[in-house]
Amino acid sequence: MTHEHLAALIAAGEAKKSSDGWMALPEGRSLTLYAAAGQSTLTISRVQAVRHDGALLYARTIKSELFILALEDVFAGSLDAPASVGKKAGFL
Repeated sequence: MTHEHLAALIAAGEAKKSSDGWMALPEGRSLTLYAAAGQSTLTISRVQAVRHDGALLYARTIKSELFILALEDVFAGSLDAPASVGKKAGFL
């Protein structure tokens, strides 16, 4: 992932910088990060806040789990819909 890609995810999620240096998503929003190294893949769901420090990306989940990733190993991210957007049950 490039710095520009990460900045676009943060901007799209409307994250705000907190006093401790984390970029925190608004209440009710989360993102999912996708990483790969060699033959292994990792999906980190329900990320609430991220912090970028050089070549490292720190990701904190809603459950307060902390993941430390090499930014170059992260290849994609997706944002969950805001809580204000209703989710329909079943198939459309």
